[in-house]
Amino acid sequence: MNIKHFLDHSFTESLTDLAGSDTPGIVKQAQRAEFGHYQANGVMAAAKKLKTNPRELAQQVISTLNPEIFTTKIAGPGFINIHLHTSFIAGELNKLHEDQLLGVDPVEPTKIVVDYSAPNLAKEMHVGHLRSTAIGDAIVRILEFLGQDVIRANHVGDWGAQFGSILAYMDRLSQAGESLSTELKDLEKFYKAASALFKTDDEFADIARSYVVRLQGGDPKCLELWQQFIDESIHHSQEVYNKFDITLTRGDIRAESAYNDDLPVIVQELSEIQELLVENEGAKCVFFDEFKGKDDKPLPAIIQKSDGGYPYMATDLAAARYRTRVLNADKVLYVVGGEQLLHLRQVFAVGRAAGYIRDNQEFKHLPFGMILKSDGSRFKTRDGAEVKLIDVLNEAIDRAFVLVSDKNPSLSEVEKQEIANVVGLGAVKYAELSKNRTTDYIFDWDTMLSFEGNTAPYLQYAYTRIRSIFRRASLDSLEGKIELAEEAEIRLGLKLLQFPEAIESTLDDYQANVLCNYLYELSGFFNTFYEQCPVLNSENPTSRLLICELTARVLKQGLNLLGITTVEQM
Repeated sequence: MNIKHFLDHSFTESLTDLAGSDTPGIVKQAQRAEFGHYQANGVMAAAKKLKTNPRELAQQVISTLNPEIFTTKIAGPGFINIHLHTSFIAGELNKLHEDQLLGVDPVEPTKIVVDYSAPNLAKEMHVGHLRSTAIGDAIVRILEFLGQDVIRANHVGDWGAQFGSILAYMDRLSQAGESLSTELKDLEKFYKAASALFKTDDEFADIARSYVVRLQGGDPKCLELWQQFIDESIHHSQEVYNKFDITLTRGDIRAESAYNDDLPVIVQELSEIQELLVENEGAKCVFFDEFKGKDDKPLPAIIQKSDGGYPYMATDLAAARYRTRVLNADKVLYVVGGEQLLHLRQVFAVGRAAGYIRDNQEFKHLPFGMILKSDGSRFKTRDGAEVKLIDVLNEAIDRAFVLVSDKNPSLSEVEKQEIANVVGLGAVKYAELSKNRTTDYIFDWDTMLSFEGNTAPYLQYAYTRIRSIFRRASLDSLEGKIELAEEAEIRLGLKLLQFPEAIESTLDDYQANVLCNYLYELSGFFNTFYEQCPVLNSENPTSRLLICELTARVLKQGLNLLGITTVEQM
């Protein structure tokens, strides 16, 4: 049961009956213990509408409610503090114990496309892909947990100007008699060299642009060479996903190149819409008054360049068209960096004008900030290169191995390595997810690998601590009911019941840090409970063991939804 929903419904129903029209109860979790467990704040607005005294209206509301579940107290000018009965909390906890979804109500499934990760296949995945990959994967895990029909969309960059540059550079090397390699480390070198030439050599830049046109036009020689290094890059990306426990597979890839045949169709369809597609300096563009540059001049959405090539705008429009007309998506979420805000706004605007996005569809950009070093600069190597993601993951495991060895030297080397994998990778992922999605954050090894504070190791250790209680108890089965008496176990019990609310709040704006904060608070409540309420030596150990078991289940499920693994000992 979602208790907040239950209470909100009760207060809304009462206020609506009294006001004569739909009047929300506005029930929220209380921020301070002295205000009860929840607060209903809808009376003030209702009283203003009815032109009546809010405290008198609050009293009328209270008189209509069921006193067997909670008690109420009017505070201030008309706020209602709600205190749930201990017996009600215990009863709901016993129901929760039998519920595989831990109180979360399944939803009526809708089809949701989540576009995330999307590495550039011209080079290895780097730390810049961390945020999109971790955030996107957490979102799809949570949506699937609720029962949504989720389509993972890995819109990898395998088409466009950077590939024209690489092909032009490799052709230059071939003409010079140098041997070519499609190994990833060599492709990385080619990409850097080609990028530098593109910026400094106008002749090379023109040749590179021509290669883009040739590639998009289906030139057999270009396609053959392109396919070789694309396969190598995809293989590398999948190795990173597997290591990082990301649910993306090769089957989730629908690359930019998949839309190549659709690009001329996009141009044709847009041209058939009156006054939409116009020619500007040889390029085919769409202009909207809402998009203007610093000089207050309209910014074009370029659909086809003057040389006949197609930019990302055309490809992204083709993807939107596919997701609407072929996938029939109800919602499309783009987990893409904040620097693409203008681009995606233009894509959505043109897409709606063209009918590629229906009025009843939600196309939503979920921007995220940058990862920074301690000095506030972008997280790069000393020479300014992008930090490879696989190197970050390997270093996390190595650092975790040292910490695990110091913490529990009696473990075997195999056990230490297993735990180090879980702790290290979990630390990196949680450090990302525990921050507000839209803000920048500083990458700090010491903080993310700490066993104290709001970190993955702290939560993972809390889970293992609970599991150690059951090892000491040596129980074959756990039968009985939860009964609550002490304030610490009541507070822990209520927090457990608020797991569905945490999931709902996380999806309000797709902020994984909401779930992280809930799990951290839950662990804190458990630690207080464990310090103040003996478990194995209590008068009713079964009840408290059941509370421990529920806490472990919620912690494990919550971490799993974030893509973080738990271990039984640490």
